[in-house]
Amino acid sequence: MLVVGQIGKPHGIRGEVSVVVRTDEPEERFTSGSVFITEVPRDRRVNAGPAAAPAPGVPFEVPKQLVLESIRWHQGRGIAVFEGIHDRNVAEALRGVYLQVDSADLASPEDPEEFHDHQLIGLRVESVDGSSLGTVQRIEHAPASDLIVLAKTGGGTALIPFVTAMVPTVDVAGGRIIVDLPEGLLDL
Repeated sequence: MLVVGQIGKPHGIRGEVSVVVRTDEPEERFTSGSVFITEVPRDRRVNAGPAAAPAPGVPFEVPKQLVLESIRWHQGRGIAVFEGIHDRNVAEALRGVYLQVDSADLASPEDPEEFHDHQLIGLRVESVDGSSLGTVQRIEHAPASDLIVLAKTGGGTALIPFVTAMVPTVDVAGGRIIVDLPEGLLDL
């Protein structure tokens, strides 16, 4: 599964929610009729328990899938309406839910220098001299550049800016990424 968004707080009283987009292709992923597989995060702050459900006294359960009815863009976030979610209380019960698509359904990027996050997770990270540094835990999308979150061989994590100067080679087929890092970067 590939996370493409996360539901934020309700917007208005008619079931609209803000959506934090986690994809480089929001115009392709977020169109009317798009189907998302939902995942409730384990560390979710909002109680998934009783909310204003379809019938009084019936607890609301996050559906396994949500179908996007409509979306509009406001200040870098999507304001979305999902089928069957037309009440602020039910929208509030969705806060924090991840929106996912099946990664098997995704076409590979046309640009050979472009990768989907799921293609990189788990790859070995090696220095240019061949020493093993760890594996890719995840990719963080920061405003300045994407960051590789490295699960270091000796324990702990480190952030590596995902820029050509520091990441000259990405060999998905070979299961590795070669990095050329300034001294001390992994010690931060």
